[in-house]
Amino acid sequence: MSGVQADDAFTVLDVGGTTLRVGAYDPATETLSRVRRVPVDGMHRDPGAPVPVLQRRVLDQIVREVAAHTGGRPPRALGVAFAGPITAAGLVLAAPTVWGRRGAPLPLGELLTERTGTPAVVVNDLTAAAWRYAAAEPGDFCLLTVSSGIGNKVFRGGEVLVDADGHGGELGHWVCDLSPDAPLCDCGGRGHLGAIASGRGVLAAARRAAHAHEAAFRGSRLAGLCAGRAEHIDNRAVAEAVRAGDPFSTEVLRGTLTPLAQAVAGVFASVGVCRYILMGGFALAIGEPYRRLLVAELVRLGCFGLDPGQIDAMVSLGVADDDHGLIGAGRLLAERTPVPFSQGAS
Repeated sequence: MSGVQADDAFTVLDVGGTTLRVGAYDPATETLSRVRRVPVDGMHRDPGAPVPVLQRRVLDQIVREVAAHTGGRPPRALGVAFAGPITAAGLVLAAPTVWGRRGAPLPLGELLTERTGTPAVVVNDLTAAAWRYAAAEPGDFCLLTVSSGIGNKVFRGGEVLVDADGHGGELGHWVCDLSPDAPLCDCGGRGHLGAIASGRGVLAAARRAAHAHEAAFRGSRLAGLCAGRAEHIDNRAVAEAVRAGDPFSTEVLRGTLTPLAQAVAGVFASVGVCRYILMGGFALAIGEPYRRLLVAELVRLGCFGLDPGQIDAMVSLGVADDDHGLIGAGRLLAERTPVPFSQGAS
């Protein structure tokens, strides 16, 4: 554990729709170790279970994993990155990917504090991820995640800009298509950015384009990866085709990036943040070609006061791993947990 004793480590968890990860974070060396992954006892495993039952199962599972990780002792500090909007008091307002859209808010922070014997810090998973990058970024920045959905967090003045009720960082639910047949978002609304520019949105656009432009699709690299059948297109094939420079797939992706570039330009114009870090499974699977296409769209739209070189410099790729929530929760705990005298003494 990089020299840290188990009692000195922070216990950190990242709870997503399908996977729960738990690990030990060493605040002295800023390293992560002893990471364990298990399926979440939520709707992914039992989609027919009532929401209160799933909430109880997930809570029990977190408590069990914490106890197993610490050998039954109360953790020195406990941080949880959770997939859903969360208030400053650790109240989970919703968890569509964990236990479904409906259900009463769950006071996860309070319940974990009671059951583990240690004050628990519970934050949104992207808020935690922003704390990971805060250690390396010299100034303010906006973290953008593009995966099955889209989210963002702005880190400014040493804090993530989220109010006490958990509002903020939901660019994916900006309505950018007002047509009555606009793509349907996971939340039930239509025309949201996340339904159009997420990995799920790009996949739907690729399948529509394959049906609408059959000749172009048949001659594409994407068709070769999908046996020439639109229904066999998946995100892995789209990412591989774009990385290979396939014109058909690149044009499909470019079309979905227009509203995302508009959203980024809006954040820049309204808040003045000049650093944008891209993360999320879909964006990072494509990598540098995704970044270049987004930059090109930002240049085409224009960011007031910036030239193309400045726009290119303000967009970068994040780290391609699964540790954002765990490391971020650890760094957030390090900011909020007093250092024992024995550690602080030289």
